Amino acid sequence: MNKVFLIGNLTRDPELSETNSGVPVCRFAIAVNRRFSSQDAERQTDFFNVTAWRGLAENVSRFCKKGNKVAVVGSIQIRNVEDNAGQRRTYVDIIADDVEFLTPKGAAGADDGDYAPAPKKKPTLEAFDDDSDIPF
Repeated sequence: MNKVFLIGNLTRDPELSETNSGVPVCRFAIAVNRRFSSQDAERQTDFFNVTAWRGLAENVSRFCKKGNKVAVVGSIQIRNVEDNAGQRRTYVDIIADDVEFLTPKGAAGADDGDYAPAPKKKPTLEAFDDDSDIPF
């Protein structure tokens, strides 16, 4: 089973694009703190490149920005690529199945953009005085 759960902060704004066939794809990176510190008490951080597809890609690009905390559930994908110098490079990517937005709306770093629900209008109560129908 290839499944990964990560919680971290976006290191840059998400980049939304489309494939040649029109499928939305969003790429972003997150910084994840390790649970332990090194011997010199410095906290270690890992950086992961994440790719989201289709509707999830559109939501991430719309609702997230640099600094937001997210939880990513997905799978690990290894890519082997030969660069221009003929060197073989290995890249590790996370393919997101789900992204949960953890930064509270209105908190520092949160985007209070167009996804906030419109305020609901409270109904006004009007006085009702029609005693003519009462049989007693």
